[in-house]
Amino acid sequence: MAVKLSKRSFEFAKKLVGDGHYVLDEMDAWSEHQPSTQQENDFIEKHGFKEYAKWHLAEDDEHGEETKSRYKFPYGDFEKVHRCGVIAAEVRAARMHYTDIEVAAAHLHGMLDELKPRQKTR
Repeated sequence: MAVKLSKRSFEFAKKLVGDGHYVLDEMDAWSEHQPSTQQENDFIEKHGFKEYAKWHLAEDDEHGEETKSRYKFPYGDFEKVHRCGVIAAEVRAARMHYTDIEVAAAHLHGMLDELKPRQKTR
């Protein structure tokens, strides 16, 4: 399996964050926030696989370009980057030893954490 970082998707995610299209949710919320299979199918039908690909940090070139199985490490809901999705991608990439994907996800994680309101300490 040749899973590789999609630089195009990584740049797209950074732009979304920079433009304010993000959710600063908690790391365990991804199971509730990630798009359902039906939402994925509806998005692909409306926008195509090229747009679908942008919402995944990696591609597996052993699968065809117009298959969902090609696109790995989702990080958002087709509207916003979710901190929980970025963290899930970071953890999975580390576990699977995909260093380039882990580093990209960690970069996004850091960008999002910089945007979190600082808590005052007493």
